[in-house]
Amino acid sequence: MALISLQEISLTFVGHPIFDELSLQLEAGERVALLGRNGAGKTTLMKVIDGQIPVHKGEVTYQRGITVTHLPQEVPTGLVGTVFDIVLEGVGERVKLLKDYHHLSHRLETEYSDQLMGQLERLQAEMDHTNGWETHAHVEAVIQRVNLDPEAEFDSLSGGQKRRALFAKALVKNPDVLLLDEPTNHLDIESIEWLEVFLKEYKGALIFVTHDRMFMEHLATRIVELERGRIFSWACRYSLFLERKQHALDAEAAEQARFEKKLAQEEVWIRQGIKARRTRNEGRVRALEKLREKKRGQRKAVGMAKMDFRESDRSGQLVTKVENLSFAYGDLCLIRDFSTQIMRGDKIGVIGANGSGKTTLLQLLLGKLEPQNGSVKLGTNLQIAYFDQMRAQLDENKTVAENIGSGDSVTINGKPRNIMGYLQDFLFAPDRARTRVKVLSGGERNRVLLAKLFAKPANLLVMDEPTNDLDVETLELLEELLVDYTGTLLLVSHDRAFLNDVVTSTIVLEGEGEICEYIGGYDEWISQRKARGTRKTVAKEETPKEKMEAKLSFQEKKELKALPAQIEKLEVARDKNYQQMADPSFYQKPQKEIEETQAESERIKLEIEKAYRRWEDLEKQEKLD
Repeated sequence: MALISLQEISLTFVGHPIFDELSLQLEAGERVALLGRNGAGKTTLMKVIDGQIPVHKGEVTYQRGITVTHLPQEVPTGLVGTVFDIVLEGVGERVKLLKDYHHLSHRLETEYSDQLMGQLERLQAEMDHTNGWETHAHVEAVIQRVNLDPEAEFDSLSGGQKRRALFAKALVKNPDVLLLDEPTNHLDIESIEWLEVFLKEYKGALIFVTHDRMFMEHLATRIVELERGRIFSWACRYSLFLERKQHALDAEAAEQARFEKKLAQEEVWIRQGIKARRTRNEGRVRALEKLREKKRGQRKAVGMAKMDFRESDRSGQLVTKVENLSFAYGDLCLIRDFSTQIMRGDKIGVIGANGSGKTTLLQLLLGKLEPQNGSVKLGTNLQIAYFDQMRAQLDENKTVAENIGSGDSVTINGKPRNIMGYLQDFLFAPDRARTRVKVLSGGERNRVLLAKLFAKPANLLVMDEPTNDLDVETLELLEELLVDYTGTLLLVSHDRAFLNDVVTSTIVLEGEGEICEYIGGYDEWISQRKARGTRKTVAKEETPKEKMEAKLSFQEKKELKALPAQIEKLEVARDKNYQQMADPSFYQKPQKEIEETQAESERIKLEIEKAYRRWEDLEKQEKLD
């Protein structure tokens, strides 16, 4: 018997059909990748399976006694407490008892008193009567599996670490079915590879939505595709699915051509008049009506985005040349004695762990940040377009169209184009183009930013995680566009397939200030690194031995405790700064004021990176105390 069965379910939102008599079954042990264009209903289907949204027609049935856990795409706001507290919430029972016992036992390690010991003994007795020990051990074991410190404050974690904590919260229930919505977003390559291995060993059934094609290829045992309100199932790996899907599309196109030809012939026949009204032809008339009805009922496939770069005049042959470049925050060295030369037409991938200094390296390469040692020489006639993964260039309170231009038209390749027509190339219908950005999905926001970016001439394109939230088809179109782009590309990405398909070489931040260059994409980097015999990985940066052996002083403990609040204050200032610079009127201010604000923004960004790295170093030392 299937774990979950969806039987001819239908769902409509505001008169628009999302699902049309859709059926799906999930068997034990399956790992199902759910595909579909942005807006096709993938997240809605996950919520239907989780029981969050009731269907209007059909039935959703579950095998008796199974548990289902859904991990959404976005990290919820307002979560407070330690990692242990957050994960414990997933248990759903005896939460207060387990939380009180856990925190009191840790408190007694540094603050002993007979009163506290008496409270602990009472809690221990209650734990004995409720089998609380087993649950407590299970929670700690799950946290250990996701490589987190149970005592770390949740709001002090990086984005990737927060997702790990929420993943542990989902796992602690031992669910029979796990639903994951874009689980690789904002994870670095090592974390993605860890997640792959973890999920392969997971014993329950899995349904996941992802744009990461290599993740899908390595993990999925079945591909399920949502299209035009219907569902199509392919019992194969992703690479084989692509082949089979193309054959199906070819067959569908041939069938559609035959249908259109038949309909055209019958329409000509019916216009012959009296012959069509003879009794012996009534059956043919009814058949024509059925053809017309079928035509009216056909749901057109969602169109493909039609992105196109507006390239400027060519830059000089040399784009940037750096020699003996070094940069550090105090004792923390991000870049040591790095030299490279970027030429016109190069397509370079930048790889590194979260917080390793990728943004700092980009700022140095572009001449936006002064090196502490070494030199940077920029080429001539550079026109730079920057894709910011934080989408700070978008004004959330303005509509999609208002973010692209102030009037009814936008100039593309020297010619005026109607803004609504231009945005349709990026799959924004006129009514959606009049929608405020703040209500758009993550994928839609990325398409707005791409539309804004592509409207400007550029011969040096800098893209920081452009693939987040994009559906696979739009992602593949962006790939094709970047491959054909004749300018220079600097691409920061954790998408391994995207790197393989687009870049000609990679710059890898290996840790401890070491930066290496490799020919080719992600796969070539892995093979060349193995050939060199190095054991380093991008995401594991070893702390120097002398630091690991030194225990925290009283002042360092005080500093560690204050860091989360310091980082939060800096991030608030950063976001305020981003909003200010996202306002078009900002660039009408005096040039000196603009440069001062931009410099302040960069200073805050560097301070945040420095604070996170300091926090990591202090936490590692604290574990040895």
